[in-house]
Amino acid sequence: MVRRLPLRARVMVAFSLVSLLAAGTLALATWHLSTGYMLGQRERSAVRQATGNARLVESVMRRDSGGLDELMTGLGAEVESAVLLVDDGVRISGGNMVDPTRLPTGFLDMVRAGTPAHQRTVVDGVPVMAVGLPLLDQAATYVEVSPMRELDRTFRFLSWILLGGTVASGLAGALLGRWATLHALRPLRRLTDTAAVAAAGDLSARLPPTRDPDLIPFTTAFNGTAERLQQRVARDTQFAGDVSHELRSPLTTMLNAMAILQRRSDELPASTREAVDLLDTDLRRFRRMVDDLLEISRGDQDTDRSTFELVDLATLVLATAEQHGSVPAGALEIAGRPWVLADRRRLERVLANLLDNAARHGKGLVRLGVLAVDGHARIEVDDAGPGVAAESREQVFERFARGSPAHRDTSDSGAGLGLALVVQHVRLHDGRAWVEARPGGGARFVVELPEVSE
Repeated sequence: MVRRLPLRARVMVAFSLVSLLAAGTLALATWHLSTGYMLGQRERSAVRQATGNARLVESVMRRDSGGLDELMTGLGAEVESAVLLVDDGVRISGGNMVDPTRLPTGFLDMVRAGTPAHQRTVVDGVPVMAVGLPLLDQAATYVEVSPMRELDRTFRFLSWILLGGTVASGLAGALLGRWATLHALRPLRRLTDTAAVAAAGDLSARLPPTRDPDLIPFTTAFNGTAERLQQRVARDTQFAGDVSHELRSPLTTMLNAMAILQRRSDELPASTREAVDLLDTDLRRFRRMVDDLLEISRGDQDTDRSTFELVDLATLVLATAEQHGSVPAGALEIAGRPWVLADRRRLERVLANLLDNAARHGKGLVRLGVLAVDGHARIEVDDAGPGVAAESREQVFERFARGSPAHRDTSDSGAGLGLALVVQHVRLHDGRAWVEARPGGGARFVVELPEVSE
C-alpha cells in the first residue's frame, strides 16, 4: 500500500511544481528569444562584413594591381577571423589558417555552385560563423570564418542563469507552500489542540473568537457543539449522582434487613439460606456500584484542587497496603521516596482499586512498587493473571468494563467502575494510568504522577 504524503508536503510539492513549470516556461521562452535574437544579429553582422570584404577583394582582383596577399592578411587580422579565397584552385588565406576541407562539404559545394551561404559550425573545437560568397565576375569563391567564442560564453552564462533561476523558483515555491500551509493550517492545529484538551476531560475548552469571516462559522459550530456536549455530560453526571444518592436510602434499608437475616440464618431452611446468600452478594455489589457512581459523579463535577497537599508517595502506599491487607510478604518494592502534590483520599482510592483489581481479576498481587523515573513518581501493581491483550488495554479503563468472562472471578462484587475511577482521579492530578505486560507474564498497571520537590 502506497503511503500518502501529508497535506503540508502535498501543498509544498504543488507550489514547487507550479513554480518550476512557470519559471521553466519563462526560462525556455527567454532562452529561445534571446539566443535567436543574438544569433540573428551575429549572422547579419557577419554577412554584412563578409559582403563588404568580398567586394573589396573582387575590386582588387578586377584591377589586377597586385597586393592581394597583403589584403587577405590585413582582412584576417582586422576581423580576427580567417579568410579564404579560392581562385582556379589556388588558395589564398588570411588570418588563421583554415583548411576548406574542415568546413561542411555541402556548404562549400553550395558556394562553389554560385549560391551565397552562411552556416554556424565548429572548427577545431571552436564555434564559428562561416560565410561563403561566390565572386562571379572572377570565377572565384570567398569564404570568411568568424569565431563565436564570446557569443558561446554568453550563451553558457545565460543558460546557467536561467537554470539557476528555475531551480531557485522551485525552492521558493516550496518555501511559499510551507508558509502558506503554516498559516492556512493554523486554525486546524488550534482545533486539534482544543479537541485534544476536550478529549483529555476538559470539556470547557473552546476555540478563541476570530474576525476571519471564513472561520467564524467553523468556530461558532465547534464551540456550540462543545457547549452542548458539556451541558449533556453535566446533565448525565448530575442524573447519575442524583439516582445514586436516592438509591442509598433504600439500599441501606435492604442491607440492614439482610444483616438481620444473616444473623438468623441458622433458623432458615437450607434453600432459603442459599437464596439469602445470593441476595447478600448482589446487594453488596449493588452498594459498591452505587458508591462508585457517586464517586465518579462527584469527580466529574469537582475539579477543586484546594485539598491537594505534598504527599510522601511511599508512605501513603505503605499505609494503604497495610490497611488493604492483601499484599503478600516480599511483594512491596520501594525504589526512592518521591513526593507528589495530591489529594490523599483520591490517591488512597486509586491504590485500593488497583489492589482490588489484582485480587479479583489478576489471580493475586505479586509486586507493588514505588519508583521515581525521569521526574515522575510511579506506582506499579503487578498481578499473576493472564495479562491484558494489547487491543484491550484502553478498554479496561472504560466505565462498566469488567474484562473477559473466562477470567472473571465468579464471586466478584464489582461493577467495572474501579479502573475508570483510577483514570479519573489520576487525570485530576495531571498524571497518566495505563496497563502493560509484566515481564514473566501477567499484567502491570502503572500510575504516573508529576514529582515535586519536598
